Amino acid sequence: MATLMSAESLAVDDADIIAGSREDPEMFAALFDRYSVMLHRYVHRRLGPDIAEDVVAETFLAAFRRRNGFDPARGDVRPWLFGIATRLIARHRRTEAARYRAAARAPVEHTQDFPADRIAAEVSAHAARTVLVKALAGLNAGELDVLLLIAWAQLSYEETAAALEVPIGTVRSRLNRARTKVRTALNGVDPTREQSDG
Repeated sequence: MATLMSAESLAVDDADIIAGSREDPEMFAALFDRYSVMLHRYVHRRLGPDIAEDVVAETFLAAFRRRNGFDPARGDVRPWLFGIATRLIARHRRTEAARYRAAARAPVEHTQDFPADRIAAEVSAHAARTVLVKALAGLNAGELDVLLLIAWAQLSYEETAAALEVPIGTVRSRLNRARTKVRTALNGVDPTREQSDG
């Protein structure tokens, strides 16, 4: 799936690629080279491997078709692409919910060498994962999209607002509600914030 980016394609910014693709459609492939892997990783985490490639392909097809409407003042197309992907993911909400239910039931991978350590780690990890998955499943679509665009796609608040075409205040309030719900489910632990060493 990953393709190598040439030094030449890295030097051209996203808005220039879109502008150039209006005359030379093959230029649009540079955006695929630049963003397909990160989009695939995000969609894969949300919907699984069976659907991810199709959603990523649909994302780039939709972006290609809408490229004339892209505002070059936006510069970076990453939020725009993640917004398209997120809207396509919405068509698969049942699949995403089923993945959460399956993840809550699935055994944790064995990583410890000693059986007692492995069993203790598996029980702890399964319990935490089950609670987290249930918390995620309890978020409404807007809260879940904001939380995962920030946590998994690593978009900023501004990029998330652009991706979802909502005001930044909406992003902040949805993220706050999502974090509160997840933190409550995890007894005060917020998995979206880095823990300090003390």
